[in-house]
Amino acid sequence: IIADALMGLDNVLAVAGASHGNFILVVIGLLVSIPVVMYGSTLILKLIERFPFIIIIGAGILGWTAAKMIVAEPFMHDYFANPFIKYGFEAIVVIGILFAGISRQKNIEKEKANREKMQIERNG
Repeated sequence: IIADALMGLDNVLAVAGASHGNFILVVIGLLVSIPVVMYGSTLILKLIERFPFIIIIGAGILGWTAAKMIVAEPFMHDYFANPFIKYGFEAIVVIGILFAGISRQKNIEKEKANREKMQIERNG
């Protein structure tokens, strides 16, 4: 619910910014974009349920984007002047995020299996 509310707010701000103060464009933009966002989020959720590896791909893309933003900061330019350090940092960030996510998912699956096992033993 919170994610949908934030997506809706983001959508309203984007439409309002793109309309440059024209109220008719804001209304038309919201009438068109809200159903697209709602249908799109439902479609993405169904794809994620069917293909969970999409989450890992998305996490990697977000990590890569964050690393590129850090490297592109003007006050960080001196630290990343060497391409080896620049691309190495980006790779380390992406690999670290993927490793953390996969490790967390494995821990969640182990805990779930342990709970199910304990429940079977109690009922058993």
